[in-house]
Amino acid sequence: MRIFLTLAAIFCAAPAMAEHYETAPVTIVIHGGAGALAPGRYTPEEEAAFEAKLNEALDAGYAVLENGGAALDAVEAAIVLMEDAPMFNAGKGAVFTRDGKNELDSSIMDGATLNAGAVAGVTRVKNPIKLARAVMEKSDHVMFARDGAEKFAKENDLEMVKPSYFKTEHRWDAYKRALEAEKNKQKDAALFHDFKYGTVGAVALDAKGNLAAGTSTGGMMMKRYGRVGDTPIIGAGTFADNKSCAVSSTGWGEYFIRLTIARDICAQVEYQGKSVEEAADDVINHRLQDMGADGGVIVLAPDGSYAMTFNSKGMFRGVRNAEEKMIAIYGNKAE
Repeated sequence: MRIFLTLAAIFCAAPAMAEHYETAPVTIVIHGGAGALAPGRYTPEEEAAFEAKLNEALDAGYAVLENGGAALDAVEAAIVLMEDAPMFNAGKGAVFTRDGKNELDSSIMDGATLNAGAVAGVTRVKNPIKLARAVMEKSDHVMFARDGAEKFAKENDLEMVKPSYFKTEHRWDAYKRALEAEKNKQKDAALFHDFKYGTVGAVALDAKGNLAAGTSTGGMMMKRYGRVGDTPIIGAGTFADNKSCAVSSTGWGEYFIRLTIARDICAQVEYQGKSVEEAADDVINHRLQDMGADGGVIVLAPDGSYAMTFNSKGMFRGVRNAEEKMIAIYGNKAE
């Protein structure tokens, strides 16, 4: 399912922005997770809700870029909207751990400076992407976890909520079904697969030519013992470098960590001269797939070229620039 909108007429009325687009073709690409998203997975009403939120996130991020704002601000704006939306596995609407809790991970990276921030296992921070950025900009460290991360959030006046804020009934029902399947020693592969890969992310290119990337997730349903996936690990779930590209990942985190998916894509671009499409295809459709895992990435280059590559049945995704606006859910390859 795809929606296209040509925006050239809109920008013809804004000549003041022309030199920005000549300098760098401002662009934002987002994803809302990959996984078992074959047509028919959602009702038309559910699809419409996903499309509306993807559109809203794209518009929020692009508005920052259109007004001359930084790529970091655009990434944060888009991800906050998806963290606040109960249909995605990030922020409100996150999946449940084996112990019936919502534990959130997030990261962000600045392609201009290679500065990065990440948080893991937080349970009371309303918007983990904001905390990840605070770690990057207001500490000497890259990653904080659990109680320490939440203490840092309070010190920096970030909005805190009760753990119950993140609970949604559809996630709770799925958790109860998973517990029952486990109790009966049944391996309901479809049930676990449906919720394994939900994550949100954004990559952006601003008018100054700077790249940024960010990712946020509730992790894997039924995860145990303080498990941390790829999302908060720089180079696995998130990476950005103005010399190569910006990447946000979604998939089976253990494999994305082993393959350092995000960094590998950017390394192929930087050192082998590949396009972002070629690099993403090699890493997702060959290296990852050869290990028996699936997922996807969004990738953005300094020239505005982009890739939305996945080897699962679908990936919530979208892009907006001066020429194009597109969102999609289904498909077995980026189009």
